[in-house]
Amino acid sequence: MESAQVPDVTAAPAVLLEGSAPSIEVPRPAPPLSSVRPWLQVAGRAVSCLAALALFILALEVLKAGAGGVAPLLDRVSAEGGLNIFGFGWLAAYGLMSGSPVAAMALTLFGGGVLSDGEAFAMINGSRYGASFIVLLVGFLYYLRRQRDPDGIYIGAVALLTTFTLYIPSMLLGFLALREGWLNGLAFGRPALFGSVMNAIYDPAVDRASALLPEAALFLLGMALLLGSFHVFDRALPQLEPPGPRLERALAVLHRPWAMFAAGLLVTAVTLSVALSVTLLVPLSLKGLLRRQNIIPYVMGANISTFGDTLFAATLLGVPRAVTIVLVQMVSAAVVSILVLLLAYGPYRRLILGLAHASTRSRAGFAVFLGAIVLLPLILLLL
Repeated sequence: MESAQVPDVTAAPAVLLEGSAPSIEVPRPAPPLSSVRPWLQVAGRAVSCLAALALFILALEVLKAGAGGVAPLLDRVSAEGGLNIFGFGWLAAYGLMSGSPVAAMALTLFGGGVLSDGEAFAMINGSRYGASFIVLLVGFLYYLRRQRDPDGIYIGAVALLTTFTLYIPSMLLGFLALREGWLNGLAFGRPALFGSVMNAIYDPAVDRASALLPEAALFLLGMALLLGSFHVFDRALPQLEPPGPRLERALAVLHRPWAMFAAGLLVTAVTLSVALSVTLLVPLSLKGLLRRQNIIPYVMGANISTFGDTLFAATLLGVPRAVTIVLVQMVSAAVVSILVLLLAYGPYRRLILGLAHASTRSRAGFAVFLGAIVLLPLILLLL
């Protein structure tokens, strides 16, 4: 007896015979949400970036219009000259926990005639000093989360000391370059068409705000808009904490100083945030994926490309000399870093690691270290 053949109901017939029962179309399942969500996330981040850019441009225009309102504040704290303004920028970055808004503020004050080019250069450098503190803060938070493991604080101290020591000679070189006009030929302004579009869009709002608010309040409004733009942009960035497996594997193989230097340049240029790119070092180092000595060249590279957003802000202001100031900062930092890597990386690495160890090996040493980096900008401001 032949066995009954069970029809294959999953196979679709090639031809429907005439008179056969009507076929029932089974709807195709909807694509899984996981395949749609990444595209929605990308679109949402793109919209957020455009919104942050529009808000950033508006903030710069408002800050420039209200720059005169800051002059009385600088007079009250006796902030005059490079050292005073350097300390002011340093402390301002502490207060805002970010250096980029302070650097943008320095450029708008320069564009408004409140600061000279040397003072604007000093304030931008001060903002970098203050911004480097966030890495030490992240290390301290890891110290609290990892049951008093001091490695996070040590890594933050290495990053901070690298920034501090390299910017001293780069500042001296930059002041000399500004005074001698070595890079004056690199000045450029924003494109005329772009400037016309900006004026048509933003001038009515800025003029209206200028008519309603005094300069000091206008400047505060600009700062609020600027911080808001950075907040929106930070929310649009991919969340890289904790680091993903691909990033871990990529950074695990980078053991040469020049490779880490290039990684610092690239990651910071992509994220437009030295705080984000450098604080990645803390979890990666704690997991053993990066050697401590490799942190130093990474920070060197990050400290150069971190001025990308500042250069963009200088271009938007339409003040060619502001562009020159930022380019002088970038070039001087690059020259000093490359010379250290080529000629003195070994002794410099031992110096930084030794200072970081001395600063974090005991509570008393760490307290002295913290006290020094808080009191020093106050002393410079009051000189």
